[in-house]
Amino acid sequence: MWAALSRGYERVIVEPGKQPLLALLVAFILTFLFIRLSVRMIRAGVRWWPGNVAVGGVHVHHAIFGIAFVLLAGVGAFSPAGGRSPWWDLLAILFGVGAALILDEFALVLRLKDVYWSEQGRMSVDAVILGAAFTALLIVGATPLGVDGLDTGDHLALWDLIIVLGINIVAVSCSFLKGRVGFGVVGLLIPLVAVVGAVRLARPGSAWAHRRYPEGSRKAERAARRAARFAARWRPRRDRLFDLIAGRPDDETDHAGRGDSGRGSQRRR
Repeated sequence: MWAALSRGYERVIVEPGKQPLLALLVAFILTFLFIRLSVRMIRAGVRWWPGNVAVGGVHVHHAIFGIAFVLLAGVGAFSPAGGRSPWWDLLAILFGVGAALILDEFALVLRLKDVYWSEQGRMSVDAVILGAAFTALLIVGATPLGVDGLDTGDHLALWDLIIVLGINIVAVSCSFLKGRVGFGVVGLLIPLVAVVGAVRLARPGSAWAHRRYPEGSRKAERAARRAARFAARWRPRRDRLFDLIAGRPDDETDHAGRGDSGRGSQRRR
């Protein structure tokens, strides 16, 4: 059995050159799980677990370490040893670790405010899930924007390429504008998903809804009703899953009572 698995791994992962990408994905997932375990242990006040990193009384968020790791991996990839084994795999692992540390605090970076343990902080988990899904799709063979096997040296094939790129870019852009971020990200690799996101109603509060759905219009009301039905059906399940993965967020009253500084959440992290 092990010989068969080894041959399969060699054929599916090593020969197509996907081993660095797989190493990146594994490092990304393991780092995210570890850092969430770490912050939950700190939040729970476990005495024997190392606490926050602070320099001169300033709390250093782990996104800072992530930025450093990603930069090191990027510079290393362009060095003379970048494309050689085993350095290529090691750089991929370093990049995966850094990316996980950054995306785990995506909401904090986006809002420039410590919302890690608030409901707004759940956006970080969304970002991690989308990042892992995107990388996994690359490993199984999906190609960005659906461009695969087109011979750009042929005139007709070049026009095929331009048409495919144009349609997919429009569909992905519409998905993002409509607030369908998941459809847009996955649609970068599976064009049909982006098309579905582009034709669906925009989410209330999205840029598309703000400009195209006037307040009180039928589309605005339909979008609001659909969003409410979706939240009633799927939000509790999503929250239970995210609580299991990332920990339960603070109560809004508790978070509001501490103010916007986030000092309470930093102390418990």
